[in-house]
Amino acid sequence: QVQLVESGGGLVQAGGSLRLSCVVSGRTFGHRAMGWFRQAPGKERELVAAISWSGGSTYYADSVKGRFTISRDNAKNTMYLQMDSLKPEDTAVFYCAASSMNYLVVAITQYAYWGQGTQVTVSS
Repeated sequence: QVQLVESGGGLVQAGGSLRLSCVVSGRTFGHRAMGWFRQAPGKERELVAAISWSGGSTYYADSVKGRFTISRDNAKNTMYLQMDSLKPEDTAVFYCAASSMNYLVVAITQYAYWGQGTQVTVSS
């Protein structure tokens, strides 16, 4: 069984920064591609950033390129999302997810395990 727990969300002013963490327990974290998703009220859940098992490949949604950075520390079973220059439109519940694959994946259907989510609110 794989369990994911996010932390680091909160309320921040526009232009500020937050760092989200996702701690994974269970089997073979280091062999799984991971991703950060977000879901705003009334909208579908969308992929924000993804990372391969080695960390050598990453993906970013156009809306966050240049502002967000995804990383992972396989020794600590932890994935991170550094969010800079936050905008009000970034307000959402952010979820971390683990894939059954070890290569970079962007399709939500490829993610089998999910955290409970952490709220990020950016005020204008």
